[in-house]
Amino acid sequence: MNKITVLLADDHTVVRQGLRSLLAAEPDIEIVGEAENGRQAVQMAKNLTPNIVVMDIAMPQLNGLEAARQIMEANPTAKVIMLSAHSDDAYVEQATNAGAVGYLIKQTSSHDLCKAIREVQRGNTFFSPSIGKHLKHQYEKSPQRAGLSKKRGADLSSREIEVLQLIAEGKANKETADELGISIKTVEKHRQQVMNKLNIHEVAGLTRYALSQGLVEKKVPVGV
Repeated sequence: MNKITVLLADDHTVVRQGLRSLLAAEPDIEIVGEAENGRQAVQMAKNLTPNIVVMDIAMPQLNGLEAARQIMEANPTAKVIMLSAHSDDAYVEQATNAGAVGYLIKQTSSHDLCKAIREVQRGNTFFSPSIGKHLKHQYEKSPQRAGLSKKRGADLSSREIEVLQLIAEGKANKETADELGISIKTVEKHRQQVMNKLNIHEVAGLTRYALSQGLVEKKVPVGV
């Protein structure tokens, strides 16, 4: 029996361990790797060519949405299932626009996770039951809009989205340059292009935009 190969990508070690232990009991599923950030997920997906990538949306260095795009650009046969704590329409829409064929909220059951992996491997889509019902309702209300893909905000390039995320994470230009392996001058150029395209010219505004697009996750202050 050919096993379904799976790459797990989540920045929380406990979550990855939990997913691994759930899937390890399945005779037809094999975990081939674990990534702790989006950039590592892209590289591991290129090296390991898994059938399925189960990936958190909110991850450091490179968010799951952009990681999904880059993975599928490098390997169009790869299938991505997004994991998220959020079930908002905006997150689901952005995930499907990025090319994800599955979307599971983190409270989902192990049964649904295994079912999602098998369904996606067969060429189908799979959403957490609550999201699936909502999508069906949206389709029935407005079928002409179903399946229409919106462009990414202001048509930012992949590199510009990477720079935007790192700005929103509080990285200085030098840190961003080191992270991406490019010069500070190039970072400054991308930063200016992002500001011009979005017509946002301060870091706080860029951070708010990144939060609204699901590129970074709002952190709850300690003690709140």
